[in-house]
Amino acid sequence: MGFGDLKSSAGMKVLNDFLCDKSYIEGYVPSQADVAVFEALSSPPPADLFHALRWYNHIKSYEKTKEQLCGNGYSYTRPLAGEDCLINALSNRKSQCPLPMFKRIAPKESEEAQRIREERLAQYAAKKSKKPALIAKSSILLDVKPWDDETDMAKLEECVRTVQMDGLVWGASKLVPVGYGIKKLQIQCVVEDDKVGVDLLEEHITAFEDYVQSVDVAAFNKIIAS
Repeated sequence: MGFGDLKSSAGMKVLNDFLCDKSYIEGYVPSQADVAVFEALSSPPPADLFHALRWYNHIKSYEKTKEQLCGNGYSYTRPLAGEDCLINALSNRKSQCPLPMFKRIAPKESEEAQRIREERLAQYAAKKSKKPALIAKSSILLDVKPWDDETDMAKLEECVRTVQMDGLVWGASKLVPVGYGIKKLQIQCVVEDDKVGVDLLEEHITAFEDYVQSVDVAAFNKIIAS
């Protein structure tokens, strides 16, 4: 997922929304993705962005642990994929952090390291942007009732199907007897919830007042499609 400029309030807001139901940037344990995003922040998120601040303080806690373990001029480069990174560090405390994952503190990030970090962030954002968004849809079965048994039902259905709008797809239909020689039109449709509502459908269909007496919802089912 692309967060934009994480040094801006807008970028932090996007990060906060992303973390509202997640503990880490990717997966269920700390990873290189958390490191990349953490390093891109110039300061802790403000208090009102509490999801991002919770995540920031959690990732920063690894840095505090590493400073306590490595007081001999060595610094932990970045977390491994998961809590094993701290377990490994604690188990090697007596050896004064000789593992390859520690290096001497650099006074300033080199231009090459900055370029690599920015490339990784861009690749990560591009990967997340390719995931298709989920579209909420509903399957609706409508009962369209005529005025009487003399209503031209073929013409009534033709009028109903002339209702066209973005996010609406008409499906199968049939005539169902309701008594006294009167039949109602039962017709299926699928709508995108953000674009088409039941009230809007009823308004357009009942506009054919020469044929349509009323419209009722016979069945309504939520579906999810990519």
